[in-house]
Amino acid sequence: GLAGGYSEEASLKAYPQCETFSCEEFEDTFKAVELWLADRAILPIENSLSGCIHRNYDLLLCHRLHIVGEIQLAVNFSLLALPGVRLEQLKRVLSHPQGLDQCNAFLNKLGVLRESVDDAAGASQLVASNRMMDVGIVASARAAELYGFNILAERIQDDCGNITRFLVLARDPIIPRTDKPFKTSIVFTLDEGPGMLFKALAVFALRDINLTKIESRPQRNQPLRVVDDSNTGTSK
Repeated sequence: GLAGGYSEEASLKAYPQCETFSCEEFEDTFKAVELWLADRAILPIENSLSGCIHRNYDLLLCHRLHIVGEIQLAVNFSLLALPGVRLEQLKRVLSHPQGLDQCNAFLNKLGVLRESVDDAAGASQLVASNRMMDVGIVASARAAELYGFNILAERIQDDCGNITRFLVLARDPIIPRTDKPFKTSIVFTLDEGPGMLFKALAVFALRDINLTKIESRPQRNQPLRVVDDSNTGTSK
């Protein structure tokens, strides 16, 4: 996303002195690190309200970058509008689909049309450059500062505990230290048959290794299989 988005905010939280630049697509972020255009990539992977960003899980499997850290960022949405615009003048509100979804109660009460955009910070730039006086933006307070908006309402998200988890990706892995616990991500596939997932997870349980999250993704090179006989393990 553009400057003023939450990915930039997460980047500055992780590396306060860093120089950031934006990418239009998630995959462009992976490529920027692979091509030595950037030292690190900061990508959202999960939100406490809307769940996982599956696209980025899939991209992790397609690119050979290493997870070297994570950032948890409290996401506080604000309703922005151009200077001089009052709340009752708004007819439309623009934001990323997740932003609109996470502010559903406030927007229902406001009673305006909602329009999804690829990037809330980009929408802020669009509204500012075209002087759209009847349009509001659900975005960060930093976007208001960067693009010259007034904040009509703050903390409009449905849940004040709204947290987004970001991954820090790099070309080289970090070397684990013995004096600090490390979180490790593992990707594996299973053979067909009853109890295979249980057997895989038992490997961790028997060694007192705690699993904080399990995420299942389809294998795109295989058709969807549905087990129809639990005794024989046959499938279609």
